[in-house]
Amino acid sequence: MKIGYVMSPGRGDVDRVLGRFVETLMARGVDVAGVVQTNTDCGPAKACDMDVEVLPSGPVLRISQDLGPGSRGCRLNPDALEQAVGLVGQRLNGDTRLLVVNKFGKQEAEGRGFREVIGTALAQDIPVVVGLNGLNRDAFEAFCGGMAEALTPDVQALLDWFDGE
Repeated sequence: MKIGYVMSPGRGDVDRVLGRFVETLMARGVDVAGVVQTNTDCGPAKACDMDVEVLPSGPVLRISQDLGPGSRGCRLNPDALEQAVGLVGQRLNGDTRLLVVNKFGKQEAEGRGFREVIGTALAQDIPVVVGLNGLNRDAFEAFCGGMAEALTPDVQALLDWFDGE
């Protein structure tokens, strides 16, 4: 079982690092499944839009929802996330060399989201790398049974991990 996670204090940093990591691997011809996230700034008065690209070639799905001005609740659209989960699950196969999940978030911490897909990949000896924030770290560590490796949020460090160096 090979699972690693990336954390970074900067907003969107993990998304950008995972995106560049995936681009590098795909340019090498590596079969990558999963999702990478892109955040689109919508201005100072509105939260960003969050989209995920289902790897390797789409579609791109909007996983955020507009809850209106002044809202403070979770903006994740769980239906869109589950659509992404279903598409990624369908794409795991014998040629897949890596599963990338942009975030082990609240949905995964509560037993939903990409949790089952991550388990399937690991059972098939497909390495997994996920983005993680401090809010869900305990749930992630419990899910992994302490087997996950902390990875430096740097493309070269991720490539070294993937290549087994």
